[in-house]
Amino acid sequence: MCEHGCSCSSAAAEKFAELDTFIDGLKLDPADARRRGRLIQILHRAQHIFGYLPREVQQHVAQKMRIPESAVSGVVSFYNFFSTKPKGKYVINVCLGTACYVKGSEGVLRELERVLGVKADTDPTPDGLFSLTALRCVGCCGLAPVMVVNDKVYGKVTPAKAVAVVEEIRAREAK
Repeated sequence: MCEHGCSCSSAAAEKFAELDTFIDGLKLDPADARRRGRLIQILHRAQHIFGYLPREVQQHVAQKMRIPESAVSGVVSFYNFFSTKPKGKYVINVCLGTACYVKGSEGVLRELERVLGVKADTDPTPDGLFSLTALRCVGCCGLAPVMVVNDKVYGKVTPAKAVAVVEEIRAREAK
């Protein structure tokens, strides 16, 4: 058992400690009902630290904030940004919003599914390198179709260009 009440690894214990430092730094008053207003901020930080929000992390946040676990899981399940499953090192988001869809983003998504060997919005690739996600709008309609890899936006993407980006990442990671 670690100091956080779980049988986690030392790396996980360090992540919980980092999250605790963040939460403690917010100086939440347990008597102040407005402390719940910090939940999304805390969950964003937790996901940044852990990469996703497994049940153990959600329970920990609820305990630290002194709120019901159901309140935390409700927020996690409501907002699309939060993930309860691990993601790949490179998260590829393909926009299927109207402008992108009309310009061929569905073909981009299907080709990436074929090349990566995973369906969108499922598990990462077996090597843990990529996750593929379909989303509704990136807000870059003038660049349609759009693909975002982590924080980098690629505009006017074709299926071939999307595959070239994946191959470039794979080559870089192989070094």
